[in-house]
Amino acid sequence: MASRPRISSLLGLLGLALLLIGSWIGLVMTPAERHMGDVARILYVHVPSAWNSLLTYTFAFVFAVASLWTRRARWDHLMVGAIEIGLILNGLLLVQGMLFAKPTWGIWWTWGDVRLVFSFLLFLLFAGVLALRAFVDDPARRGAWTAIATIVAFVDVPLVYFCVRWWRTLHQMQSTPETMSAEFKLPMRINAFAFLFLACWFIARRAELERLRQASEEAPEPARIPVAGRHVET
Repeated sequence: MASRPRISSLLGLLGLALLLIGSWIGLVMTPAERHMGDVARILYVHVPSAWNSLLTYTFAFVFAVASLWTRRARWDHLMVGAIEIGLILNGLLLVQGMLFAKPTWGIWWTWGDVRLVFSFLLFLLFAGVLALRAFVDDPARRGAWTAIATIVAFVDVPLVYFCVRWWRTLHQMQSTPETMSAEFKLPMRINAFAFLFLACWFIARRAELERLRQASEEAPEPARIPVAGRHVET
């Protein structure tokens, strides 16, 4: 058991180091993009945020299935961690997208872009999962309802990914290594792994906090001893 915190901490340190390296390369060493100039540098964190938000929600989906299948609390704890970290990355994705949209599209937001709409819907769906969880007191029902809601909310994840292929709006189709210059690939890949390792570390830490919280919920109340008309906790 002691090795797990060490592994997750190492992942966190590795992720932080990679993020510093990838951001340095992207901000300082890589030349400005030919058409968008320095504005394109935000893509070195925007695209990794997008990749890892979808990946983290996928983790949550897998943990939800495992939780329903095995009824083990460990998967429920990991599911909660993955949902919360996915929401953080999803929120970063939306904010970064608006910062990128204004100088490139001329607007902060448009409901006419299908990927923006599905990404915002994804945030609302998983925020709703956590809201539902907060209203259930019984741990068993809370875990089951959260898992079912997570599986339902996950339906939007493939929609976010494939929508640019099915509908042509403002968002371009996903870039591939063949459509990117070699100098732009390196910082984006480094930051993608940085976000992944950091996400794994945060999920592990959040799962541990959820385990401790649930253990405190299930702890028996201290016995009370009547003393001179009063009850004293022991």
